[in-house]
Amino acid sequence: MPDLLTTMLKVFITDDHELYLEGLVLLLNKQPGVQVLGSATNGESLLNQLPNEEIDILLLDVHLPDIGEEELLKKVREKQPSIKILYLTIMRGTRYIHKLLKHDIQGYLLKNTNIEELINALETVQSGKKYYSREINILDTEQDFRNTVTIEDRKVDEILSKREIEVLTLICKEYSNSEIAKKLFLSVSTVETHRKNLIAKLGVNNTVGLVKFALKNKLIE
Repeated sequence: MPDLLTTMLKVFITDDHELYLEGLVLLLNKQPGVQVLGSATNGESLLNQLPNEEIDILLLDVHLPDIGEEELLKKVREKQPSIKILYLTIMRGTRYIHKLLKHDIQGYLLKNTNIEELINALETVQSGKKYYSREINILDTEQDFRNTVTIEDRKVDEILSKREIEVLTLICKEYSNSEIAKKLFLSVSTVETHRKNLIAKLGVNNTVGLVKFALKNKLIE
């Protein structure tokens, strides 16, 4: 592959799927001109590491288990106002893009991208331009993007983290947020964040939609 980046690009990656995160770190570190300075699996770890690193681009998963995306973006901007943010996600719905654009994100890339497109996206963002996945039409605001998450051809564990599956299963068993928090040794606010992320990731409107998804994918009987 040709060297698309002419200067060393410093990248930080945050994703709550550890296997995906580790693989992406290894892959990018093999690319000429790219240096992965660090990684994190949640918002707290990311925010703790940011002040110590001079980062060009933050590769960020839209949904993290411990903090909402808008709150995280605000805190990231407070710590490093000039950092460029490129989202990596399975979410195809452009309603998420329009929601996040007000926080001045620089790009939005689907996780099924190949390395050539990822490097192209990094180069584009570093040059001061914005980059959106070829599969996303950000100008299309007419369709109902709540139903655009493509999950039929994916395994549940490729969409949801192990913790999200645990929370979803308990929600379907009619546990309250406080009961789930106690059972999984989490804070109530973390459970609430998981619930919001599940609804967003799966493109449903409420708990009924979560139950339907769980039944369809045999997470509950």
